[in-house]
Amino acid sequence: MTVRSDTADSGGALAEDLEQYRRELVGYCYRMLGSVFDADDAVQETMVRAWRGIEGFEGRSSMRSWLYRIATNVSLDMLRGSQRRASPIDMGPSGTNDSFTGATLPEHTWVQPIPDSAVLPASSDPAEVAAAKETIRLAFITALQCLPPRQRAVLILRDVLRWQAAEVAELLGSSVASVNSALQRARATMAARQTEAPMADMVGVVGDEQRALLARYVDAFERYDIASLVGLLRYDAVMSMPPFNFWLRGSAEMGRFFLGAGGACRGSRLLATEANGCAAYGSYKQGEDGTFKPWAIQVIEITGDRIVGHHNFVEPSLFAAFGLPASLP
Repeated sequence: MTVRSDTADSGGALAEDLEQYRRELVGYCYRMLGSVFDADDAVQETMVRAWRGIEGFEGRSSMRSWLYRIATNVSLDMLRGSQRRASPIDMGPSGTNDSFTGATLPEHTWVQPIPDSAVLPASSDPAEVAAAKETIRLAFITALQCLPPRQRAVLILRDVLRWQAAEVAELLGSSVASVNSALQRARATMAARQTEAPMADMVGVVGDEQRALLARYVDAFERYDIASLVGLLRYDAVMSMPPFNFWLRGSAEMGRFFLGAGGACRGSRLLATEANGCAAYGSYKQGEDGTFKPWAIQVIEITGDRIVGHHNFVEPSLFAAFGLPASLP
């Protein structure tokens, strides 16, 4: 692709040329950074640098490759010296209802969810969409954060985006041998993470059976019928609640939590959305004025006819990123 040079409309044409890559760049930066807000910031900075540097773009590579090079440099700059993001499951053993203290850690500690609409390809090919969903699962994003930044970039470019080793080497200013070595090390780390994960098979394809399961979940949660809700969980389901440094394993313990320390969720309302390739909900809690205020983004992972992951991101600022209303009547 070459950049149009007609002075009358070159600015608008360039903006259009750049904008068509925004969604895939957000997906790339999110996998690199583990945060929807950081990914948006990185892509915005990428666009600014591209706009400012367009005079130096001489068409030696495609515009797509050029933008990915900028996005990679921006992401590596943002990761320099920063603490890696994680999930509560990385922080220590599972807790119990009685061990919940309400202790929290700062926002930058945690991997955040991202709306499917922000990163999934606008494709009518179900296989392509399904493959893209697998590479934004929370477990996959969390595992990526364990890799050194350059290894992370190599694995995403090679195994997720399917770039050739020579293309990645050119982008990183490295050699093909160095890229292949980094990829081998990154794959080994990811394989070890998958083996160690407490729920390696958390996510299944959502079909009619799963949609019926989700409808029963919403009904049980909004009525706060915990007996029915627990009946929808697999025996070894897990629950996490960033920014709380706490997680649970097992349907029985989750039931005790919902009736104990988590009882403040009683009376909540759920609004459906999609996040990280899964069903998700904006959970609203009723305020003193009677309106329902944003509380948490729930990401619900299912396998077969059971819920196996119940992840609550207690961060009301996420609701705007998901296009969810600021309140419900």
